Amino acid sequence: MTVPILNASGCLDALTAPDVARSLDVYVTKTILPLPRRGNPPVRIAETDHGMLNSIGLQGPGIEAFVTDHLPRLAGLGVELWVSVGGFSAADFASCCERLDGEGRVSAIELNLSCPNVEEAPETAAELVAAARASTEKPLYAKLSPAQWDVAAAARAVVAAGADGLSLVNTIRGLALDPRTLRPRLARAVGGYSGPALKPIALACVHACASAVEVPIVGMGGVWTGHDALELVAAGAGAVGLGTVLFADPLAPARVRAELGAEAAARGLADPLDARGTAVVATEKILQIAENGTA
Repeated sequence: MTVPILNASGCLDALTAPDVARSLDVYVTKTILPLPRRGNPPVRIAETDHGMLNSIGLQGPGIEAFVTDHLPRLAGLGVELWVSVGGFSAADFASCCERLDGEGRVSAIELNLSCPNVEEAPETAAELVAAARASTEKPLYAKLSPAQWDVAAAARAVVAAGADGLSLVNTIRGLALDPRTLRPRLARAVGGYSGPALKPIALACVHACASAVEVPIVGMGGVWTGHDALELVAAGAGAVGLGTVLFADPLAPARVRAELGAEAAARGLADPLDARGTAVVATEKILQIAENGTA
């Protein structure tokens, strides 16, 4: 057993950096929409003291151009492939999933239900998952936003609607100001905040969802080291995604994988997955003791 290492969608262009993509266990594409999209105007990326803001706005070629042009080249990399899909309605998600359903080169579909940089679909996350589920037999991973108080309720809803797994978490909205002008540094002002400061939020969401549903979870958000990855596994994740770190350290997949093994071994674990859910079990025991009043 191992802990699969993925990239967070949108944080790696596999065709520009194929060696980095091959160092992953699974490559996740940038989110694909039914139609081509130019994305947001620049400035679209801004560094902060503890992370990064992005407001790309789901720029992409559209599902047809992706399948005919990009997919064959991605499949040639020889790494397992997940395709992230999004949209502005349930019909958008359904059409993308239907187009990918017969593609043997695609192992799973990640549903981007939580992009902070575009208009939200009018349907609920569960309705979007249900539309996707009706359009494909491929495994579906629902990518949820941390910007909700009860993420566990959202997890239960999307799993009931047909999600086979969860990707936790997407970025959270943030704002950075120019220190001299005090104007927003991004053209659209707010963007998706990622990086080390996101890790406690990601841990909380993974912990809550692992306690609520029994489906595979890909944990992501602020992973920089093998210790970060092991913490997400302890919170309930069975796989780990690397995001912002890939911009600073393209060699991060191999490094984090090695560090993760070393962190597990230092704790007497034969495999990092042996730590899976230990934080959830510990919480359950504490709550049980508190309820019963006995150790």
